[in-house]
Amino acid sequence: MTDPNHPEERIELLADIAEMYFMEGKNQSQIADLVGMTRSNISRLLKEARESGVVKIQINRSINSNPALAQQLVERFNLIDARIIDIDHLNQLLPKLGQVASKELLKRLKPRSILGTAWGTAISATVDQLEKTSSIPNLTVVQMLGALGAHIKEYDGHAIVRRLEDKLDAYGIYFNAPFFVEDEKMAKVIMDSKSYEEPMQLTQEADVALLGVGSIEIDHSSYYLAGYLSQEEIFSIRERGAVGDVCAQFFNEQGKLIDHDFQKRMLGIPASILKRIPIRIGVAGGLAKVMPIIGALKGGFINILISDSATAVEVLKRTQD
Repeated sequence: MTDPNHPEERIELLADIAEMYFMEGKNQSQIADLVGMTRSNISRLLKEARESGVVKIQINRSINSNPALAQQLVERFNLIDARIIDIDHLNQLLPKLGQVASKELLKRLKPRSILGTAWGTAISATVDQLEKTSSIPNLTVVQMLGALGAHIKEYDGHAIVRRLEDKLDAYGIYFNAPFFVEDEKMAKVIMDSKSYEEPMQLTQEADVALLGVGSIEIDHSSYYLAGYLSQEEIFSIRERGAVGDVCAQFFNEQGKLIDHDFQKRMLGIPASILKRIPIRIGVAGGLAKVMPIIGALKGGFINILISDSATAVEVLKRTQD
């Protein structure tokens, strides 16, 4: 007899009830009669199945693309490609961008590819939308930027690589160091170590990079929100003309790297190596990312853009001759 208090048997019970309800189309009263429970018990168990992750509900809305805007961006910034989508509600932004970016990523990966990635909400949203597959043999995923830390674990660099390993049946190479240290001397010690050498060596062989585009605005800066940079440091970087970053490489509106002490304490892929990766997919949307995207495009940090129509219109408007 099933023991509903035993963890494994509890999960089986939840799965059985969920299958009858969601897949076989039985109503709660019918299920209650079949398993010998009350209807209210069935209702509570279905709720538990959703909350525990036994049942995952995914709603697939159609995505409306805007190829005309995409083509304008490709021509203006000499891109490999662009994917621009229409967004009706702001809460759809990251899931929709992730959905499009995940398909673009799978299209670009080949057997024995090396995929470099960092961390961030847009990258995390892309990984969320990847369907688990083992169709890309001998794929390696390498972390290109030190770990952000415990403040926002769901899109920290280590977690991103681990999730990509699982989704793509890949081999992960981790960068076991923080992305930011107290002084330049400490950064140099780590850069001379094995923990830095292996991932950085692999990034030089990477075929594809999955990248976010960061903002330098207080309300949108992951570095500030995670507690790595103070408000004063953010203001100091902005005073040098920075509008955004890719892989913690801060640049101005023209895409030129800024000279700041922060860059000397950052542990990750140098801009010169990043730009040599053949395919650099940048995922970013929302009006707060307009200037960062402009800098990233002008500086050649990304050559495939995944974004939304409202953002794309502003990018094109602000870069008219």
